[in-house]
Amino acid sequence: MQLLVGLGNPGDKYRNNRHNIGFMAIDAIARRHGFAPFRNKFAGLLSEGTIAGEKLLLLKPQTFMNNSGESVLAAMSFYKLAPEAITVIYDEIDLAAGKVRIKRGGGNGGHNGLRSIDPRIGTAYRRVRLGIGHPGNKDLVMPHVLGDFSKAEMGWLTPLLEALAENAGLLVGGDDNTLMNRLAIAVGGDGAERPQRPESADPARPKAQSHVRAARRPPAPAEVPETGPMAAMLRKLLGGKDG
Repeated sequence: MQLLVGLGNPGDKYRNNRHNIGFMAIDAIARRHGFAPFRNKFAGLLSEGTIAGEKLLLLKPQTFMNNSGESVLAAMSFYKLAPEAITVIYDEIDLAAGKVRIKRGGGNGGHNGLRSIDPRIGTAYRRVRLGIGHPGNKDLVMPHVLGDFSKAEMGWLTPLLEALAENAGLLVGGDDNTLMNRLAIAVGGDGAERPQRPESADPARPKAQSHVRAARRPPAPAEVPETGPMAAMLRKLLGGKDG
């Protein structure tokens, strides 16, 4: 049995906040795999189901972000789970929007949800970091994370959540690298323009020419006559001797 936790804040006021992407991911997984309706338990909303042949618990703590650890610890203790059986999904401002990184252990990175979880259950649990981008100024961080996703951001958010739900079996099976690759492919299909490496950047690769330019060859140098007035004049200019 595994426990999959999504972090966020409860209530309609926060429903579409960037800070609630963890809740959104849990909801997407529950819908895709036909989980039981969520019920109030462990100071959170809990649902049960099966993915890839393994029983899975989905939890959305309702304690507000800063006290998420209370709900996680209660569920972990009741089911007698080790930290290694727990995966936490949350927002990450230090990742570009739509980027995903998965790892086990590590620091809290300043995230208030992890700050609450770590002292209660340790740091051996797995983290799924979903990038929401940084506003560029530390004074704007709070308005950014507690702001709603914009319509434009749905271009990467919707395919990301759908792909995460579709490939939840990889998450359960611990195939993190394959999962990250598939999520990257899903988000990469949003039509966003990405910088291209100039062709000349690779010195081993000859620069391509258009068929028009290739047809324009430099004219061959004019032949210089060996004799006659012109030849004599050239020899004089170049320091040669005539005759």
